[in-house]
Amino acid sequence: MKCLLIASESAEVLFQWTDPEFQQNVQEQYGASQEEGHGLPAFEDSISTLFAPIIISCSTMVDRLCDSYTSFTTENNHIYVLHQFDECLYIAVNGDGEEGEGDLRRKIYVMKKMIEVMFGMVTLSSNLLRRELRPQDTEQRARLWKHLQSLLETYSQLRENDQSFLVEAVERLIHPTLCEQCIEFLERRLVQQLNGSVERAGEEVLHAFILIHTKLLAFYSRYRCVHKPFTSTCTISYLYFYTPQPSPTDRDSSSSGGLCSRMAEDSLQALEVPPPAPSTPRRVFLEVSLKDGLYPMMPHSMYCLPLWPGISLVMLTKIPTSAVAMSVYMFLEAFAKLEKRLSEGQEGSAASRGQPTIHDVRSKLDKFIKALGPSEIQLQNVWTEFKNRAFSRGGPGFNRDLIPWCKNMKTQLCGIYRQCFLIESGKADIPQRLSPSLQERAQTMMQEKLMDWKDFLLVKSKRNITMVSYPDFPGLIHFICVDRSTGQMIAPSLNITERNTSELGKGPVAQFIKSKVWSLVSTTRRYLQKGYSTVTLRDGDFYFCYFLWFENETGYKLEAGDIPILPDDSAPIGMLAWDYYRKLLRYYSKNHQGEVVKCYELLTVHLGVIPTEIILQHCRQLASKLWEPSRNPLL
Repeated sequence: MKCLLIASESAEVLFQWTDPEFQQNVQEQYGASQEEGHGLPAFEDSISTLFAPIIISCSTMVDRLCDSYTSFTTENNHIYVLHQFDECLYIAVNGDGEEGEGDLRRKIYVMKKMIEVMFGMVTLSSNLLRRELRPQDTEQRARLWKHLQSLLETYSQLRENDQSFLVEAVERLIHPTLCEQCIEFLERRLVQQLNGSVERAGEEVLHAFILIHTKLLAFYSRYRCVHKPFTSTCTISYLYFYTPQPSPTDRDSSSSGGLCSRMAEDSLQALEVPPPAPSTPRRVFLEVSLKDGLYPMMPHSMYCLPLWPGISLVMLTKIPTSAVAMSVYMFLEAFAKLEKRLSEGQEGSAASRGQPTIHDVRSKLDKFIKALGPSEIQLQNVWTEFKNRAFSRGGPGFNRDLIPWCKNMKTQLCGIYRQCFLIESGKADIPQRLSPSLQERAQTMMQEKLMDWKDFLLVKSKRNITMVSYPDFPGLIHFICVDRSTGQMIAPSLNITERNTSELGKGPVAQFIKSKVWSLVSTTRRYLQKGYSTVTLRDGDFYFCYFLWFENETGYKLEAGDIPILPDDSAPIGMLAWDYYRKLLRYYSKNHQGEVVKCYELLTVHLGVIPTEIILQHCRQLASKLWEPSRNPLL
């Protein structure tokens, strides 16, 4: 009994996903009320009718009380979690007891992230986003919703079965020699050849990496500062690669549950995803970290090139017109800041100052609009009216009357962004992509490099780190260690499927341990949200530990500091909903100016009979050894 809904303030459904149980329940409820001789109402209409009272209630509370509820539980124990993003209301529901409020809140934020990746800065305009999420053409809407539904199901399956998705970090395949060779090959051979070719049509390969199922073998990036882009890029690539695109004739939203049988073999079942067509990259919008700051939702082309079943090469390219996106973001940020100050009651010079100031933006925006040409007459007219009101001596100047014009300018800029990066990306006759022959060359080069390694890599992906024997760590059952500075994790394999037997065995005991690990991660996040960086728990026959700590680049452990306490309704801790750990590093680094600060997490599961002092000793030893492969006895 699961559902996720996005609705407008007028209760118009912008997106819906339901599992078969929820769908059947709705159809039975509203089908029974139909007059005899009439068929079941359209499911979308039924969903709209079901949620309309909740949506209208939320809108009324916001309008009259400037407040709203974030969650509630009904008499039949159905949990509802709600979150308003601008003019879009997200509602997640669970009625089978498998998800709590935290799980539903995370699902909402991940869904929002997927939409941002798909539509970019268009999401900053509620009017434009409504049109994108709910196209008038019903077949186009069905295909779009089907794709979003499949992405959500892929994420849910991976999070339920893959440890890297559980902790939102990237798991590297542990083989230092091959990893270094592949990084060098990507940088000096593959990327150089592609970027030096005339067949690249103005695109430039920025990132290239090799995936073995959901594990990372090698990652090359042109940028040195790739903390969040590294993690989110790999994660988004997993989701897109393991989610089949809906065909134009595929309208049955209930058939998407078959996705589970096509997932990665190490975490789910045998991978049988139809490989994407090499000549048609996907347009995705990802954060770019540059010296002068962070630029969210920048357009990229993503190429997912299958090498063999379960092994793929992923490339992200910078498109020729990406500078337009950076300019649009700079302008949007300036108008958003001005609108915020005006809404807070600041007027005159107090409202117009800041970085960048609206005066700095004025000349740049004049040049930007001039470069666009006479076709963008609507943007020109709105900008002219804004300038007359804000800068003319006889105009009202910077006061609250300017707020609607700030909103109007943001809508117009988002519209330009849409025309440049969403509409054109769907035109097959625009050759702004790596040519098919160039993509085939990249596939061939990578296949030749890995030909002798492919079977080993597929086996290694299932048993990346083995836990068969623990001469140095008696009683240690499982651990997860995460380097939050790089977004990488190390953990023993924990595969429990019908085909595979984990190192914990097969059956109820192995499944019980797995459920405990998932529960431990959820518990530690709740404590971290409340400001605790150390958690120890005894649960029956097991003893659980969690530690978060900071080190400098030499490996010296820094003194523990206070962790910020977050409100209960804050965004879920992780890397997808928001980059909690980067903000945490920035917060902690204030007291360590001039030092490179790193952040680590360690979760361990021990047998409860092991003395506490031995357990803590194990944790210290693991923490010191895990990121040193040459000294790590487990690799």
